[in-house]
Amino acid sequence: MQWIYRRVVRPLLFEQDPESAHHRALTALSWASQNRIWVEALASLFESPVLPVRMFGLDFPNPVGLAAGMDKYATALPVWEGLGFGFAELGGVTWLPQEGNPSPRLFRAVESEGLINRMGLNNPGAEAFAARLAGWRARGRWPDHPVGINLGKSKDTPLAQAPGDYSQSFEALWVHGDFFVINVSSPNTPNLRDLQLPEALDEVIAAVQESNARLASTNPAPVKKQKSRSGKAAEDAIRGKPILVKISPDLSLEALDDLLRIASARNIAGIVAANTTIARPETEIAGLARVYAETGGLSGRPVTARSTELIRHIHRQSGGKMPVIGVGGVFNSADAWEKITAGASLLQVYTGLVYEGPGVACEIVRGLRDRLNEHGMKQLSEAVGIHATPTGV
Repeated sequence: MQWIYRRVVRPLLFEQDPESAHHRALTALSWASQNRIWVEALASLFESPVLPVRMFGLDFPNPVGLAAGMDKYATALPVWEGLGFGFAELGGVTWLPQEGNPSPRLFRAVESEGLINRMGLNNPGAEAFAARLAGWRARGRWPDHPVGINLGKSKDTPLAQAPGDYSQSFEALWVHGDFFVINVSSPNTPNLRDLQLPEALDEVIAAVQESNARLASTNPAPVKKQKSRSGKAAEDAIRGKPILVKISPDLSLEALDDLLRIASARNIAGIVAANTTIARPETEIAGLARVYAETGGLSGRPVTARSTELIRHIHRQSGGKMPVIGVGGVFNSADAWEKITAGASLLQVYTGLVYEGPGVACEIVRGLRDRLNEHGMKQLSEAVGIHATPTGV
């Protein structure tokens, strides 16, 4: 199936405008999502083998998830399970509805297997997004795997009001998400990355965690208690849904250390490393240079090494106590194994799905199982971070 996609389907898709092709693909997947029979038919072709991971108090059937940005409107939520993903992160979602930036705003860097986007967090707004998720639940179409929700800041909201903006979205969506990701790293919302600065980030996390504790205390569903990074029993501040932070690959390691200190103090459940980059690699290919000249965030192969470097740094600095979702240039099991052995416990795919096709999750999971067998390991957790330090094997 992957051969057919690469040789037949992808060339046809790549003849189309990138955003138009994305829209057509999501429309088809949304249509398939409406009927359980179609999802089961896709699963018969693309279902991944079981490779369970338990993280954030959640059970993931396999470690390969869909990255945020692919399903911005939750129009195809049921289908990702059928395509073999172990979880899906939806959005990003902002409190206010947004159309995003003007088109064209999505570009293929084919020679380097990358994408550049300046979408601008286009989404229907948190309340409409919540209504759509409620609709999937009401129709019995909710997937069995965990569902994450990526939260961004509304473009029209001043930075000083960002904590309230994030917490409003979080409260509207709290009942639906299994985990939430605070996105302070998109390069396509003006000044958003300023929220990675220590004081600003601390205020955003504090506001969201306050809402989290309050909603957990009033929700009749049982809440599992966790442990803080120090190993001590955690109180109300970390009750409720797991909260993660998505970082920029353009952060310096010193700035990342500051961020990690805040994340640990605020009982953040994990880090998503990393978002798209505003950096551009050197190239002598004229067509590729023209694409690289476009404004926006670059994803895919060009981000692979930097993403892995950040994952390794987080694992080292936290002593393996801060879980990481690795994203950026994951196309196959070799890429996945590199990030896991650097310190990632889970993975996400976006650009790899565009270039490798609907069987990418299954291929990665099968490859990971083979690698575990080769190393005499039974669980993926045994491989996490084994190459994170100079003494790793």
